[in-house]
Amino acid sequence: MTQVLSHLSVRQWSLAGLAFCVLMMAVALGLEHLGGLEPCPLCIFQRVAVLSAATVFGVAAIHNPGGRLGAGLYGGLSLAAVAGGITVAWRHLWLQSLPADEVPSCGPGLDYMMDILPLRDVVSMVLSGSGECAEIDFLLLGISLPGWTLIGFLVLALASLGLLLTAFRERQRADAPVESP
Repeated sequence: MTQVLSHLSVRQWSLAGLAFCVLMMAVALGLEHLGGLEPCPLCIFQRVAVLSAATVFGVAAIHNPGGRLGAGLYGGLSLAAVAGGITVAWRHLWLQSLPADEVPSCGPGLDYMMDILPLRDVVSMVLSGSGECAEIDFLLLGISLPGWTLIGFLVLALASLGLLLTAFRERQRADAPVESP
């Protein structure tokens, strides 16, 4: 199994990452539109991270660069998007773990903040959290949605690390001495 994973191409790793991003978004949209769960601001930021990673994986799959530079670039960019998602999901879980008396008060809605505030202020306010983000509306096997999203991001990181492994493998091939016949 390890042998197979270490020999996947940039396109194969990218398509695997893209497919997992599609799965994550399908679950999120299904829970919203079919399950009636409204996403809080931190949930929306997690979706942005999934879409950012999906964009990188999609471009990498189409481009399918040869050599270490392309694989390393796409691996690094996708890992940055995934790390952002991990950070937001972790923050979301932390807010959900707070006792009720320590939960920040609910602020204005994300749409309203986007209309009146600069993006930097919106990001800062959303990441500080609100009471809305601390609510646990859904549990599956005792794990809340941000917990499942965190697990999803950790799985998604494997595709990013696979791209970086491919870049490392290409570097080793380039640096290997050429044998003469």
